This record gives sequence, C-alpha cells and structure tokens, in this order.
Amino acid sequence: MRAAWYEKQGPARDVLVVGEMPDPRPAAGEVRIRIAASGINPGDIKKRQDAFGYGMAYPRVIPHSDGAGQVDQVGEGVSSQWIGRSVWCYGAQSYRPFGTAAEFAVVPLDHVAPLPAGVAPDQGACLGIPGITAHRAVHVGGAVAGLTILVQGAGGAVGICAVQLARHAGARVIGTVRSSTEEPLARTAGAHDVILNDQTLVERVKALAPGGIDHIVEVAFGANIDDDVEMLKMGGSIGAYATDSATPKIPFWQLVFKNIRVFCLGSDDFPTEAKVAATRDLNDALHAGWPGFEIGERVPPELVSSASPRAKFKTSRTPLPKTRPEPR
Repeated sequence: MRAAWYEKQGPARDVLVVGEMPDPRPAAGEVRIRIAASGINPGDIKKRQDAFGYGMAYPRVIPHSDGAGQVDQVGEGVSSQWIGRSVWCYGAQSYRPFGTAAEFAVVPLDHVAPLPAGVAPDQGACLGIPGITAHRAVHVGGAVAGLTILVQGAGGAVGICAVQLARHAGARVIGTVRSSTEEPLARTAGAHDVILNDQTLVERVKALAPGGIDHIVEVAFGANIDDDVEMLKMGGSIGAYATDSATPKIPFWQLVFKNIRVFCLGSDDFPTEAKVAATRDLNDALHAGWPGFEIGERVPPELVSSASPRAKFKTSRTPLPKTRPEPR
C-alpha cells in the first residue's frame, strides 16, 4: 500500500516519507478500511514534533488518528456484513503505530462508525478527534437538556461540534468567538447566541443568562478561568480540553465557594462507552441535517508534508483543489 510515515520526529518536510509498505491484515476484532480521506489534527502534528517530550513510542509511525473509507476486510469475530460498508474511524494512531495516512488502516471494531448516507468521506475524516472531544466536553458533567451551556471558541473545530451536540441534546447554547468572521460558523452549528470574547464578555453573558451558566466547554483554560468562574452558577462545571498556558493559575477559593467542578479532558483516554455514545450522537446530528465542517484543504499523498491541521490527506494520487481554510 501507499502510505506516509516517519521514523524520527521533527518538521513534516524533514521527517515524513511517502512510499510503499506491505498491506496490513486485520487481527481478531479488527477491520481493515480502504481509506478515502485521512484527517490531519493538531494532535497528530504535536506527536510528530514531540511537543510534549514523550519521544517515539514506535520505530515507525503512520500518522493521523481520523479517517473515512470502506471496510474491505474483517478479522476473526467480526461479522462479514461490515465488508463494503462506508465508515469513519477514530483513534487509529492512539496507542498504535499505524494511523490513517495510508491506503489501508486497520482499527478495532469499536473505533469504527457507519458513515451516514449522503455524507462525504471528507466529512467523516473530520469527525473523530474534534467530535468525540466535543461530545465529552459537553456531557462530562451530566445531562444537559434544559441547561445553559457556554462554548468558548465556538468557531473552532471542537467548538462547532460542541455547539451542535449541545443544541442537539436540548441545551440553550451561547457561543463565544474570537472575531465576527467566526460568528456565522457558530450560528450555523446551532448557537442560540454568539458573542465576542472580549472585555465585555462577562457582562454580556450575564445579560443573556442572568441566573448564570450551568456548564462551560473550554478551549483556553488559563486565559478564561477567571471569567468562567464569574459566569458559572453555584455547582456549575467546566469541561476543559485545551489551555493557552501549560501551568495556569486558578482562582481556587472562588472555585470552592461556588462548588465548581473542573474536568480535564484528553480524548485518547476517554471511556470506550463515552466514545461510542459520541459516534452515535454525531451521526444523529448529521442525519438531522447538520452540515458538518468546511474542509481546510485537500492534498494528495505527495504533498502531505505541507498540509495544515484540519486538512484532508486524500488517498487519490490526483492533486485536489484547495478550499477556504477551516478555523482551528
């Protein structure tokens, strides 16, 4: 099969190789997917660059955890009815060496979800990391129907999913954006209200939700924690999946006095049942008419070293046109 891989960490143009590798075979409980599109996430880039100092877990890595395509082989214990089905997958390169930047990817069956009819593989390749992260960030504190949810960074990939999933679950959703250009993205995703994250944020949120916010989906924990505490009601919660500062200061006593719960969320290690629930709700949202993402760009294998996060690596060998960059 044709694949992209690296055997040392560093900049893409210095370490990524595109070439031929033996076709993989599924083991018991696994399926093999003929990949139509492979999603590039910021986390994939950080692994390759060794951003967190963990080094190389495997001597050779095919990157990318997310992808979509068609099942063409199944391992022992997997129904043959999966063969030929269009699917999307996640976690292909989580605690495994070979991800989806290849013509074939082998993943456990519980890392696979049907691709809804009429949804393009490009969209399926977008869903894994941002969609499952967003679902956990929305639901980690409990049921959200009837609650008021604030999604910080509602114009980013995770934020868009969080807005849609919270709205789909029956919450009232307020989204914050960095600039007015992101407002249409948040509204299309389903936000009831969209406001700029600026110096007037707390005042404007309190005007929209005088009783306080029940739960916050947080993309920049360090930068926003003071405002978050101010906006949350007693017993509220935060689902934080990213931070601008690796060692943020927190207003401990204010958190204590309001009995606020803080959940720190790393998508690789979510419970299996939470991931499976996320795939169901994401597919339900697509069935209900959610349009999904704008694709950042589409690149053939030969150009994968120049692709940006949220691009789609295509297994086609024909160059594909670029589209408008997707917000991150």
